[in-house]
Amino acid sequence: MWGTSTAAYQIEGAVAEDGRTPSIWDTFSHHSGRVLNGDTGDIACDHYHRYAEDLDLLADLGVSAYRFSIAWPRIHPDVTGPANEKGLDFYKRLIAGLHERNIIPLPTMYHWDLPQSLEDVGGWTNRDTAYRFADYAATVLERLDGISKWTTFNEPWTSAWLGYAYGHHAPGREDIGAGASATHHLLLAHGLGVQAARKIVPEVEIGLTLNLGVLRSGTQEQVDIDATWRADGNQNRIWLDPLFKGTYPEDMVELYSAFPPGFSVVQPGDLEIISSPIDFLGVNFYGPGTVMGEGREQEARMAGFNVGPRPEAPPVNSLRTIGVETPGRPKTAMDWEIDATALRELLVRIDQEYTKIPLYITENGAAFDDYVGTDGVVRDPDRIRYLTEHLEACRGAIDDGVNLKGYFIWSLLDNFEWGFGYSRRFGIVWIDYDTGRRIPKSSFRWYQGVTATNELPNLDEAMAATRHKG
Repeated sequence: MWGTSTAAYQIEGAVAEDGRTPSIWDTFSHHSGRVLNGDTGDIACDHYHRYAEDLDLLADLGVSAYRFSIAWPRIHPDVTGPANEKGLDFYKRLIAGLHERNIIPLPTMYHWDLPQSLEDVGGWTNRDTAYRFADYAATVLERLDGISKWTTFNEPWTSAWLGYAYGHHAPGREDIGAGASATHHLLLAHGLGVQAARKIVPEVEIGLTLNLGVLRSGTQEQVDIDATWRADGNQNRIWLDPLFKGTYPEDMVELYSAFPPGFSVVQPGDLEIISSPIDFLGVNFYGPGTVMGEGREQEARMAGFNVGPRPEAPPVNSLRTIGVETPGRPKTAMDWEIDATALRELLVRIDQEYTKIPLYITENGAAFDDYVGTDGVVRDPDRIRYLTEHLEACRGAIDDGVNLKGYFIWSLLDNFEWGFGYSRRFGIVWIDYDTGRRIPKSSFRWYQGVTATNELPNLDEAMAATRHKG
């Protein structure tokens, strides 16, 4: 299954139209200093009004599926009241347009845009939010037809830790204990959503998307190995263990007991709900990380690593780690290291340690400093190389026996990149934010070849085709 991915707040715009009410990202982005350049998602790519144009791009691209998200504030503007028919109608039109073009819709119920009214009473630190999500999930499951696959959440790690613990994403809290409790309530909401799906549409496939990582120890000294294991606990095990083993990692429960409420919010029966069987797992992957113990900057430099400021910078370094960089390793415009071998490593680990259910790469892509050439063409050879290397890693994982069923590029369109505003471009379609004009990049044409042949084009030929003339 070949596809691309987007998210509602990043592309839709129309934030106050047809009954939609504010989300935490509307509030956060309008708060001075939270988003680069003061950017907001008020207009974004104007997909709400130009969705038919974007569906035509998907048809031209030749993908078999499109992953998008539903905006909760469009469906339940006042959370507990009746569904908003105008909001539902937009997604009905979108789904119908996909079917008309023979493209499978793969919607995500939640991609970070919590209704602000729920945040006002605690957000994901409040257990009741999980039950409100279940109500919302029931609405979209009942009212939006023609969906064979649903995803409950996108990257709950980002919602919990960047939103509640480290303050970089909406709602902007800096409370480690809140990050831990939000983790549990997001997982509980997922489980309740799965149970709703089984009851309302028994034949539907339901899954979850996680941003999982490959974290490597900077040295073989025990202090760094232990630090890497703690980082792995927060990024990977704290999500995968409850989903597939029905328990939280003991070391994580103990670690976060020092940051109330932590996992004291877990109630009897919760883990049975969280571990309700799912039909597939979505994996978002962008690059690996290298970890060493807190305070070991000098040892890291002696080992040949670059050491910069800790990017999380929460009020407390609860994991007692530092991240280090490998000199000379290529990076994206997000300053993320590129190493596609880590994706194969991750997929094999999931297969061997956790589950044999179908896996989908639900996001993989890279931001680079794209620009429109004097001939009107956007050439992005670095992105083509990145995608080729990661697809080769996917093929290697399949050779290793991994049950990988699909791949979705992030993203179809350049868009609002959260705290970075419009300064980072991940799309395979260029967006002129002043006019809304769409320009397919060289990577778009390259991906057309992939979807048409189910094969990787020759990389050298692809590179040659992107070179600027003259």
